Amino acid sequence: MCGIAGLIYKNGATAIGEDMTRMLQSLKHRGPDSTGYALYRPPAEDWVMHVKLADVNAERDFEFDQRIARNRGEVRRRLERAGAEVLEVQDTTPHAMTVRFSYDGDDLKLLADRIEDIHGAEVLSLGHQLEIVKDIGDAQTVASEYGLQGFTGTHGIGHVRMATESDVDISGAHPYWAYPFSDVAVVHNGQLTNYHQWRRRLERSGHRFQSECDSEIIAVYLAERMDAGDSLEDAMHRSLEDLDGVFTYLAVTSDALGMAKDELAAKPLVLYEGEDVVALASEEIAIRAVVDREIETYDPYESEVMVWQR
Repeated sequence: MCGIAGLIYKNGATAIGEDMTRMLQSLKHRGPDSTGYALYRPPAEDWVMHVKLADVNAERDFEFDQRIARNRGEVRRRLERAGAEVLEVQDTTPHAMTVRFSYDGDDLKLLADRIEDIHGAEVLSLGHQLEIVKDIGDAQTVASEYGLQGFTGTHGIGHVRMATESDVDISGAHPYWAYPFSDVAVVHNGQLTNYHQWRRRLERSGHRFQSECDSEIIAVYLAERMDAGDSLEDAMHRSLEDLDGVFTYLAVTSDALGMAKDELAAKPLVLYEGEDVVALASEEIAIRAVVDREIETYDPYESEVMVWQR
């Protein structure tokens, strides 16, 4: 029983980090093990990469800490050798870092793969606007650790996880970046029954997966369809034909937020749309955490897809 939430402001940037934290904290009872955010800052020319350097549960000793310190420097060196100009490095936590850089190339797979060749490193997100932050703990804990209270942006999605079939770790936490496509991410509640079929198919196309989570499959599926020319809405409609199971998911790109429910619509989602904001969540309590006026919410229908543009 996990919880998902999404938020998009139609008229410009606002305190999206703080608002998503309130939504996700209100859903803590649905998933106390880990919390994740995919947040979108205003458009910029620079790239932002979030990198996990080690698992938060790894046993710490002097040698381990020394390796982490070396890995931080190695991330910068490998980006520079690939032709990027590193502009800013932020050591967000003892096991994670954020790098802002300029890059004239278009081969994001090359950049991500070079970083992930470093022992223990995993690229959580890469894009001009997308920043994925996820870690162990509830929303307030993660937001405080990563300084999300001051994050200003236009839209985002989030997830609270109850670990039922895998370990409590960062790799199993949502959201998932659609490697190696820029600025696409997904959160999901449910289960894909043809997960292995689609994983093998996407791996044959050259994609790698860092987890056993089916949300990662959805993200890459959508991004690949959009790379081939589909709009986000078209790709999401197509996903309901190709992906089997019981699920509700939220997808985000640099300028849009979308939701999709399977034909059974068994996984909950509540929606509110106002003049300036659209808010979605597994429970209405999360919407009321950020919309402080009288509102009417409703549940989307089965096999329904809806997309909102920023």
